[in-house]
Amino acid sequence: MVAASGLALPRVAAPCPARTRGGLRPAFLRFAPPVALPPRQLRCCASTVDDGVVSAAASKPRLTRVVGMGSKLVGCGSAIPTLSVSNDDLSKIVETSDEWIAARTGIRNRRVLSGDETLRGLSIQAAQRALEMAEVKAEDVDLVLLCTSTPDDLFGGAAQVLAEVGCTNAFGFDITAACSGFIVGLITATRFIKGGGLQNVLVVGADALSKYVDWTDRGTCILFGDAAGAVLVQACNADEDGLLGFCVQSDGNGQKHLNATTANDESILSNTNGVPGFPPKKATYSCIQMNGKEVFRFAVRCVPQSIEKALQEAGLPASSIDWLLLHQANQRIIDAAASRLDIPSDKVISNLANYGNTSAASIPLALDEAVRSGKVKNGDIIAASGFGAGLTWGSAIVKWG
Repeated sequence: MVAASGLALPRVAAPCPARTRGGLRPAFLRFAPPVALPPRQLRCCASTVDDGVVSAAASKPRLTRVVGMGSKLVGCGSAIPTLSVSNDDLSKIVETSDEWIAARTGIRNRRVLSGDETLRGLSIQAAQRALEMAEVKAEDVDLVLLCTSTPDDLFGGAAQVLAEVGCTNAFGFDITAACSGFIVGLITATRFIKGGGLQNVLVVGADALSKYVDWTDRGTCILFGDAAGAVLVQACNADEDGLLGFCVQSDGNGQKHLNATTANDESILSNTNGVPGFPPKKATYSCIQMNGKEVFRFAVRCVPQSIEKALQEAGLPASSIDWLLLHQANQRIIDAAASRLDIPSDKVISNLANYGNTSAASIPLALDEAVRSGKVKNGDIIAASGFGAGLTWGSAIVKWG
């Protein structure tokens, strides 16, 4: 028998029927007497297929899992493409200007994948840098979460990222929540540590929305850029928990305001044997469609409320926040949220002008720059909030280090 984890489990004797006065007990009341089985070591099924699939490091003993632990952020990293596209560059493509874009969004430049660059490559670089800062070996990572809506592979990229980084003992999967993805991934990491007894979880936020932008639409092409950011979340004593409070929400009724839906091409087969609607038409994704005014209204209303709920769970006033770190979508949204929460501008982290909206990468990218520049220090309390397509939004009150 093979479990979902890929481990071959020892065989267990089938339950024995137990009789009552009326005959056999119902199935859910049947119990088998204990059967003594010889000890049998769990083995990875993959190693029986191809010895090269699982490295020697994968068989080393793991630490005993301890549930109920807290979580702390101990490392971060980021990576950006080499090509920088300025507002002036865009003015040569669509009718716009640097002044028009900057006044409405706060953006002046963005980075875009080019040549042989890939989102996976950026994710790998960001993950490696986070591990280096945390001084954690790749083989000591238990879980890799890739938060993205634009993977290089439709089936997900976490497994490829962890393989390239060398996380030979880790499981990985993708999280799709658009611009809220990193916050969702961060909270998910802490739940795996608290409830699953994991020690080290690598959370990567990465997106390449440039691949889904209509570069003739000045309403959207001015906004988005590509990047990756990562944090290493590590188990700690419960009384040192760095996740102080969180709030996550979604409302599918708002999907019409921000989406990139699938579209159908013509059927690739001419002979369908008379079966109507078969085969299904080949699916492609449309370019990003956004109602900017509605998304703006949603963000300035819901983001401060979400942060306030997270602060309430943490038992902290807004005045305790050292840094406000929002998804870098629009400077006007960031300023409005800060004003609502009475947080002064010198406590607001923003790098939107240099990178634009990088979706799930925006929060870890900005965090990495703030930590490496010395702005964010150990013990600082950060109110982070992501919001975007779905519609989804979420906030986390975290302590750095």
